[in-house]
Order: sequence, then C-alpha cells, then structure tokens
Amino acid sequence: MKAGLPARLAVIAAAALLVAVLPFVLSGYHQELGAEVAVYVMAILGLNILTGYTGQISIGHGAFMAIGGYTTAILSHDHHTNLIATLPISFAITFACGVLLGLPALRLSGVYLALATFALAVSVPQFPLEFSKFTGGSNGIATSITESDTWLYGVAWASAAVLYVVAWLVLRGRTGRAFRAIRDSEVAATSSGVALPIYKTLAFGISAAFAGVAGSLFVLATNGFAQPNEFTLLLSLKILIGAAVAGLGSLWGVPLGAAFVALLPTFSSSVPVVGSAHGQDVAFGLAVILIVVLLPTGFAGLLGRPAFKFAPTSWIRNRS
Repeated sequence: MKAGLPARLAVIAAAALLVAVLPFVLSGYHQELGAEVAVYVMAILGLNILTGYTGQISIGHGAFMAIGGYTTAILSHDHHTNLIATLPISFAITFACGVLLGLPALRLSGVYLALATFALAVSVPQFPLEFSKFTGGSNGIATSITESDTWLYGVAWASAAVLYVVAWLVLRGRTGRAFRAIRDSEVAATSSGVALPIYKTLAFGISAAFAGVAGSLFVLATNGFAQPNEFTLLLSLKILIGAAVAGLGSLWGVPLGAAFVALLPTFSSSVPVVGSAHGQDVAFGLAVILIVVLLPTGFAGLLGRPAFKFAPTSWIRNRS
C-alpha cells in the first residue's frame, strides 16, 4: 500500500497538470465540453457514494441536479448573487433534500427504492412548470453569467477537485467504513454497531449535495439557462451509466466515466447507421453495452490494484 503511494501521487499530479493546461490549447467550444465533463464527475461521485459504497440504488439524481441548477439560476437572476457564492447554497439545499428523501427511503430497498427515485426524477422537473412565476416555466430562467468559457472551465474543475477530496476524506474514515459495511450486509453492520438510519440518510444527503453542485454548474455550462427539458429522466440515466462505466465502489474511474457520458454523444453524432435517423443514440447504446460486457468492473478495473484502494476485501476477492 505504502509502496504504491508515490505512483498514485504521480498519476494524480499528472492528471491535475493536464486539466490545468488544457484550457489554454482548447477552443471555447471544447472548453465548454471540458466543463461538462467536470459536471458529470461531481454527479457521478455523488451517485457512487450512494450506490457504489452504500448499496442504495438511485435513478433520480437528475432531480437533485435540477434543484441545484434552479437554486443558482434564481439566486443569480432575482437576487444578483455571485455565481460562485450560489454553489455552497446549492450544496446545503440539496443536502437537506437528500436527507428528506433518505428518511422514507429507509423502509425501501432494491427495486422499490429505484422506483421511488425514478418517481423523483420524473416529478421534480415538472415543478418549474407549476411555479412559472419564480422559475420562468417552460422558457426557463437565465443566470447573470458574463464570464468566459475559460472561467467556467476553471470553476467547474476546481469544484470537482474540491468534491473529489471531500469524497476521499469521507470514504477513507469511519463514515466510509460504515457505508461499506451497510452495502455488504445490513445485518452484519447493525451487529457491529453501525446506526443504519443515520448513515443511510447521510449517504443520501451527501450524494444529493454533490449532484446539486453539479446541477448549478450544469446550468452555467448550458448557456446559463435553467429549463425543465434540461433535467429529464435521460440525465439521471446518463449519471447512472457513467457510474457503472466508471466502476462502482471506486473513485479512480470516475473521471473516465464522466468523459464517456459527456463526450461520446458528441463524437457519435456523425456515426451513420443504415435505416435509422438516430445514429447518435444507437452508437451510444452500443458503446455502453460493449463497456459493460468487456469491463464488468468499469474503467476502474483497467487501472490495476490502485483502483481497489477503497474497496473492502470481500469486494476484491469476489472479482479476482
């Protein structure tokens, strides 16, 4: 473990250097794509904490992104709040929403929990239509963004780096051990003194808060508009796909999973598919199937032993 530490630090330093240098060689359009990758990094991190480390399935994280996105848009448009200052506010509000959802979710598990979060993903984007006086209805609400694409890229990746460190600190300590114990066996976790209601609800809160910050920056990355059609069920499914492709129960593959779901639709848009007008969707679907079949443990499985630094021994053994 200690012997591999310098190598892991070198990889992290090289990745950080690459992210820092890229905006100076990319066009404005590609800087926006880079910022979108950072957005998915944050959202997938949040879902990974909930599903990969705690074992609670969610397909409703697009709803938390919508809450965070509208928080930033409303504060910016109506109250002229600094865009960066809206990020911790989005974090706090979505954390509270996650805790509120986590309380009734204590009685649910498996497919029933998935259905509950599915209902959340479907219903939350409808609220802006009901409260159009505050949200702009179907037309959406604009932020007061005037900054450059380079600024957006920098803020998005800086926020992703901060949340990455937060996730690592949470998962490496007592809370992380409790999360993994719950995932492996709730009965055994309870027998070991883990308070299931506290830790399962906390996981929902943290996961939702990460998605809320991602939603705030997602709005900024989509021309500064918060609109209901930006937060459809498809967004929640893309986050789930990104987490599966990255490798559940590992932090190492998250950036690759985020790049996959953020960039593949763009690159596959020109793929010709005979007899279909939806070449992009077909190519994206085929790519997902290939990744799942060829890499059942996600991109994290390609990164060698360091990918399993945060995984419990039983998780490693079952995949050896």
